[in-house]
Amino acid sequence: MVSTLQVAPSNAEQARTWDGREGAYWAEHADRFDRALGPYRTRLLAAADASADDVLDIGCGTGETTRDVARQASGGLALGVDLSAAMLRVARRRAAGEGLHNADFVQADAQVHAFSPASFDVAVSRTGTMFFADPVTAFRNIGGALRPGGRLVQLVWQPPTGNEWLLSFTRALAAGRPSPPPPPPPDAPGPFSLADPARVRRVLGAAGFTDIQLEPHSEVMWFGEDAADAERFVLGLHGWMLDDLDAEGRRRAVDDLRTTLTAHETEDGVRYASATWIIRATRP
Repeated sequence: MVSTLQVAPSNAEQARTWDGREGAYWAEHADRFDRALGPYRTRLLAAADASADDVLDIGCGTGETTRDVARQASGGLALGVDLSAAMLRVARRRAAGEGLHNADFVQADAQVHAFSPASFDVAVSRTGTMFFADPVTAFRNIGGALRPGGRLVQLVWQPPTGNEWLLSFTRALAAGRPSPPPPPPPDAPGPFSLADPARVRRVLGAAGFTDIQLEPHSEVMWFGEDAADAERFVLGLHGWMLDDLDAEGRRRAVDDLRTTLTAHETEDGVRYASATWIIRATRP
């Protein structure tokens, strides 16, 4: 549970999740998550283009992107913010181990945190901005932390149809149910809340950003050395979907998951297609 952290009431559930079980799991498996998203790393850093800038990393998790931009911005500061104390402990330890004295980390809800006004040149996020309950308020707050002409650069997921990995996992784990659960509303906090370009433009425009651009990218993501390795990882991440199933339902779901993971085994591990947007916008 979050105790001293200031959180927007609308983000309270996200805080409980990320500063609880889910954040702890991401912290424990930091290398795995970084490897899964690794194919997007070079493009995101090129888009951030943070040489000698002061950079704000939103939803920094265990800090790989913060450390990357700290190396880019050798003459500036890289500040990572996240709701998860467990992930931030990993981030601080790794930055210290790499001798990155210009990387710092704060546990904060970026929707309401009192950032120093106009103190950053770039705000960047690797899949960390899709979970705001009130995204207009959140992006307006982030925009206030940027200097005039400052840039916002985000990596977010495209719609589910382009993300074979999540469709395959959730369909398999729903196999033990009489009917699949209904999808969340498209504007609800979650992986696909910024998947619709029209909504992205509405949200960022309402938050005061201009020159909003979306650039599509598709990559193959890695989820484990083999099906058994990937199964342990995916069940740790999405196993909550089995919590209310009986023994037969759980067996069917796990069998379906094992089938799809086995079908995606390659010489380079278990791999699935994925698709993202790199979103760029400017604070006037």
